[in-house]
Amino acid sequence: MASVSENIVREYFELQGFLVRQHRKYIARGRREEDDIDFFVLNPHPEPLTAERPFVLSSSDLRSVERAVVVVRGWHTEIFSPARLALAPEILRFVEPGVFRRAIKAFGSEAMPLKVLVVPALPQNQSARQETISFLRNKGVDAVLPFRTMLADLVEQVEPNRNYQKSDILQILRILKNYEFFREQQLELFRPGRRRRR
Repeated sequence: MASVSENIVREYFELQGFLVRQHRKYIARGRREEDDIDFFVLNPHPEPLTAERPFVLSSSDLRSVERAVVVVRGWHTEIFSPARLALAPEILRFVEPGVFRRAIKAFGSEAMPLKVLVVPALPQNQSARQETISFLRNKGVDAVLPFRTMLADLVEQVEPNRNYQKSDILQILRILKNYEFFREQQLELFRPGRRRRR
């Protein structure tokens, strides 16, 4: 059974209009799960890139992505800091040349796919964040996509009055939205305080 994190990533890319192909449906004996790429994604209608693509992607930045290999690191309680990356070099095995020979085989040789790493979070501290981004760039990662970005977009796009019976993730989000567990993003300057018991 695919991990919840991978299902979230698949739903997100499909909602953005990408065609998504899972690289493998199995884990080879003697190999770690994180040794390889998780998805090939293809945008059938990419928009032209008008400015330099940011390293930390948002949903709107994906419109110009034509093709990408995507690796999911869904450790939702950890932050991708330089120390974490130094302790676990296997996180970045997907940028090795052998992986891209397979990627080019899957996509054809027209254009090199973008190497996208899906991460739980980057450090909040600006210097640690920049150090992490530099480290990832130097290792060959082209962009990162935070889970927060994907989840916020999925929650925003799910409609409470639509039945998503073919997707467990979207159906759960729809139910939570229907029962008002998600609030609309708004500015709450004058939110009333809690009433005190007398």
